[in-house]
Amino acid sequence: MDIVAVFTRQILGRSKDHNRAMHVVAAANIPSQMMAILRQELDSMVRVIYLLAQEPARREALIFASVNGQQWGKSEGRGRVTDREMVELAQHLQAWTLSVYKFGCAFIHLSHLHDYNDRDPMQLLPTEECEAILNHCRHYHGGPMGSKFIDLVPFLPSILQKISDNLEFYLEQLRAGGHYTPNEI
Repeated sequence: MDIVAVFTRQILGRSKDHNRAMHVVAAANIPSQMMAILRQELDSMVRVIYLLAQEPARREALIFASVNGQQWGKSEGRGRVTDREMVELAQHLQAWTLSVYKFGCAFIHLSHLHDYNDRDPMQLLPTEECEAILNHCRHYHGGPMGSKFIDLVPFLPSILQKISDNLEFYLEQLRAGGHYTPNEI
C-alpha cells in the first residue's frame, strides 16, 4: 500500500468536502460554520507542512499513523505532537496561519465568539490578532473595507479557496518527496 497516496487521498477528500460544505453554509449565511470549515482546512494544511519539515523516516511513520487512525507521537516517544507545534511551524511559512487558526478554533469550540449576532467577534479579539486577520484578508483577497465580522464573512469562501490551493501545493511537494528544513520554514 502506498501510504502517501492514501494520505493524500484522505486530505483531498476532506478538502473537497470542505469546499462543498462552504458553498452550502455560505448560501445559508451561517458564519460560525464557515469559520469552522476554514479551521478544519487549515488543520490539514498545517499537518502537511509539518510533515514536509520531517526527515523521510519520521515523515513515513507519521503518515502511517495517520492512515491507520493513530495519533502522531513525538520523535522522542514522549507525548503526542500538538496542534500548537504544527501551527507554530506553519506560521513561519504562512504568516497568517496562527491568527486564522486561533480565530477558527474559537468557532470549533464553544466560545464567546458564538455570540456574533450581538457582539462583534473582531472587537473581542486582541487588537494585534484582529489586525493580522484583516490585513492578510485585504492583501490576498481585496477586502474587507470595514473591520467588523460582518464585513469579513463574504470573504470566507475565498479564504477557504486560498487555503485549499496552498494545501494542494504542499501535497504536491509531499508526493514529490520534498523537504523543508527549519531555515526554509
